Amino acid sequence: MFAKQFKKHGQVQVSRYLRPFHSGDIVDIVADPGEQKGMPHKYYQGRTGVVYGVFPRAVGVIIYKTVGNRKIEKRVNLRVEHVRHSKCRDDFLNRVKTNAAAKHAAKERGEHVDLKRQPAQPRNGHTISTNDNLPVTLAPQPYDTYI
Repeated sequence: MFAKQFKKHGQVQVSRYLRPFHSGDIVDIVADPGEQKGMPHKYYQGRTGVVYGVFPRAVGVIIYKTVGNRKIEKRVNLRVEHVRHSKCRDDFLNRVKTNAAAKHAAKERGEHVDLKRQPAQPRNGHTISTNDNLPVTLAPQPYDTYI
């Protein structure tokens, strides 16, 4: 779980320390075994939370932990090596930008545009012909071991 990937051993990259974190950012907790200080417990590995505080070498992250039948808010302090910005909102933010551009373009043309997402619709009905498409009969293959 906490092992480094193949050919990725060694010190932590300097760019990890240069990432800006602000309160309200959504982050993923991914422990970096190259730095043992400020490491999260294994329960939090791979979890997503919200930054509530930024400290000189660490960030505070709020995570909701399921205990029994309820969710408990846990505040975890982690060094910045073990935290990275989450990409879970990228699709949403890109959709907001494209929708805003489409609304602006439609307003200039004097039209109304519907930007609601539609769920996947059922496929259209069609008929399959067997004229040049003969059915293939499948038969079970005998099981044999070659040990």
